[in-house]
Amino acid sequence: MSVFRPLFFAAALLCLGASAQAQPAAGIATLTASDAVQQLCAGTLSSEQLVTAYLAQAKGKADLNAFITLDEAGALKAARAADAGRRRGGACKPLAGLPVVIKDNIQVQGLPATAGSPALKGFVPRADAPVVAKLRAAGAVILGKTNMHELAFGVTGYNPAFQTGPEVGVRNAYEATRVAGGSSSGNGAALGARMAPAALGTDTGGSVRIPCAFNGCASLRPTMGRYSQQGIAPISHTRDTAGPMAQSMADVALLDRVIAGGASLKPADLKRVRLGVVPAFYANLDADTRAATDAALGKLRVAGVTLVDVEMPKLMELNGAIGFPVALYEAHDDMVAYLAKYRTGIDIAQLTAGIASPDVKGTFEAFVIPRKLPAPNGTVDAKPAYDNAMRVARPALQKLYRDTFAQHRLDALVFPTVPRVAPVAAPEASSPENFGALIQNTDPGSNAGIPGVQLPSGLGATSGLPVGLELDGPAGSDRQLLAVGLAVESVLGRLPAPKAK
Repeated sequence: MSVFRPLFFAAALLCLGASAQAQPAAGIATLTASDAVQQLCAGTLSSEQLVTAYLAQAKGKADLNAFITLDEAGALKAARAADAGRRRGGACKPLAGLPVVIKDNIQVQGLPATAGSPALKGFVPRADAPVVAKLRAAGAVILGKTNMHELAFGVTGYNPAFQTGPEVGVRNAYEATRVAGGSSSGNGAALGARMAPAALGTDTGGSVRIPCAFNGCASLRPTMGRYSQQGIAPISHTRDTAGPMAQSMADVALLDRVIAGGASLKPADLKRVRLGVVPAFYANLDADTRAATDAALGKLRVAGVTLVDVEMPKLMELNGAIGFPVALYEAHDDMVAYLAKYRTGIDIAQLTAGIASPDVKGTFEAFVIPRKLPAPNGTVDAKPAYDNAMRVARPALQKLYRDTFAQHRLDALVFPTVPRVAPVAAPEASSPENFGALIQNTDPGSNAGIPGVQLPSGLGATSGLPVGLELDGPAGSDRQLLAVGLAVESVLGRLPAPKAK
């Protein structure tokens, strides 16, 4: 896979006019959204140049299956409009003509919103989802809609429905024989392969964090309710949220500020940061993940972070009583309501009939449609387990987190985002066993509704694949958590772009 070299990219930039100072821009291999916005506002880089370069990257790496819809004409039109507005002397907007990609379960006006399923390929929304409208109002240019695990029901992105390359499924930016993670799979691949500087995904149990762990990017799952859920194909109103994904923590903070408001953030003082280490999150690690995580924690200690060993009794037991009961039970009514509200033209029976992914189709037919849950001897009615989850287990999990943060005076918990590096891309990657293994660490915070940031901790010594580090903070602490993430990233650094193959 080729990447734009800095000199090539700089040479490709056109002069913006006699009044512009045509400074060499950083190459796409190292450019962040924050860097790009600075150059766009300074007039040393145009939105059209940036969009053209990222479109070339996307088309040159079609083998990764990152996009469902690449809106070349629309993106270039929007970029030229942004440049024209800037030349007229208008105020520079926060995103200033920055290219952004959007997961295909989030509605963008005039572009199909398939949610990764051929059943919805004919659905073209009439309006932007509110989270997308916030990005556009801030100056973002939408490059296109990204591929995903079908209907967001999985964490690998092994989706046979949409392909631009020869192989099935969204592929890892660092090694195309591996999965990209999911369900915001195309975003992860696009960011890792430098097809875009920023993205908007969704997260129910890990879906903005796992793809960034596997592809070397940064992301935020915000506190539940921080972002609007309107205009987004749902799984669970209790657990779903949109979330920003980008090249750096500063970029994630920028996108969060555009969507949720607030002033610019400064990195936290690491000498005053306390991070909890819970044994349950360190189970089942592969060798590369353990080594990268140990090295990252060592660097943070040296930087002055206080690491506190913490026990969270019954954490995984409580989580298990919430995850599937809530997601599988709410999926039926939430999807029925979505399909009707947005006039998609299909009902849930037609949606189920049109699912292309065997793992997702099996889940809908066995559990979502009949409102059942898996049991040792078949299936059971989901309603009692759902009621228990909402009335007993979820409040108990939320209390466990609150008490843990308060008693130990913690800013966040720290742990490897995923216990293992990206698995080989194959149908078995989407097995129930793999699903459970890959969401081991991302699921509890999701069920508690608390914020979590993902940032790279390094490349695996043996695999050469990205390893992620997650920080989960108290409910409502998103901005403080982002400040801690900024400081941690300054210690751990960003990953290099994938090597050309």
